[in-house]
Amino acid sequence: MRQYSFEDVTYDSRKKKTRKQRFLDKMEEVLPWEEFFSLMEPLYPKGERGRPPVALETMLRIYFMQQWFGCSDPGVEDELRDNIAMQRFAHLAPGYAPDETTILNFRHWLEEHELTKVLLEISTERLRAEGIAVKEGSIVDATIISAPSSTKNRLRERDPEMHSTRKGRQFYFGMKAHVGTDTQGYVHSVEVTAANVADIKMMDKCLHGEERVIYGDKGYVCAKRKARAESEGIVWRVSRRASRTKKLTCADVSFNRKSNRTRARVEHPFGVIKHLWGYRKVRYRGLEKNAAQVYALFALANFYMARDKLAPVVG
Repeated sequence: MRQYSFEDVTYDSRKKKTRKQRFLDKMEEVLPWEEFFSLMEPLYPKGERGRPPVALETMLRIYFMQQWFGCSDPGVEDELRDNIAMQRFAHLAPGYAPDETTILNFRHWLEEHELTKVLLEISTERLRAEGIAVKEGSIVDATIISAPSSTKNRLRERDPEMHSTRKGRQFYFGMKAHVGTDTQGYVHSVEVTAANVADIKMMDKCLHGEERVIYGDKGYVCAKRKARAESEGIVWRVSRRASRTKKLTCADVSFNRKSNRTRARVEHPFGVIKHLWGYRKVRYRGLEKNAAQVYALFALANFYMARDKLAPVVG
């Protein structure tokens, strides 16, 4: 636990809080820390040999700040030594920070035990328990995350697990994050693939199976899936698409316009992780490592989007 110092007294006496401090204070208030720790603690190293490990709470808080502020392992170490708001959020003594290797090893530990998936599940269940996220409908969509296409690296090759795809008239190299959200935009399902995987192929994995209505863009047009959904009493609100032989009627245009009012909410979590937190390019090689980060980002995005609706965590 952080010991109160003269530096804290000076910091607390400031007349105005910074945006970073206000953001961290809000995340401190709404994240279910005890639930995170209770699920992770049994798997966390006990330090029976060698140097005792840094506290799980501190390392998890540091990992979250890496996602919010786009910091590398050495970058977040430097920030923790200089930034008192981040020090206090991580419960660190002034001027101290775990070294970048410790931060790297913690990330590998999360990946090894697939714990970022657990974070997403916790976020979904917490929002449903408080009546914020609902199960009645799903919106499916995908976003492209670019990867470096240069071969000027140690291996002299691009990441073999990333691929190229075309969107409109432009080509992209990287991966795709396929998501399913409820009708408010809160993410309940995430799948990560290479960028050349068609959106429609991942549709079923982005649904939770209890939908009464399904929304999607033109990339999810499928007569068989539509017939199957309607036979099960599910309303099919996937955008209608014109073909070379058939143009959209006025009814089709009206249908798309009305559907898009709800479907557009799937863009909200994309906006949070890409524009607010700067996650526009992959940070690692390989799909598995990047998928682990994507799960964590969408879990945190759920809490961020619902921050004013969630009850403060007591503890």
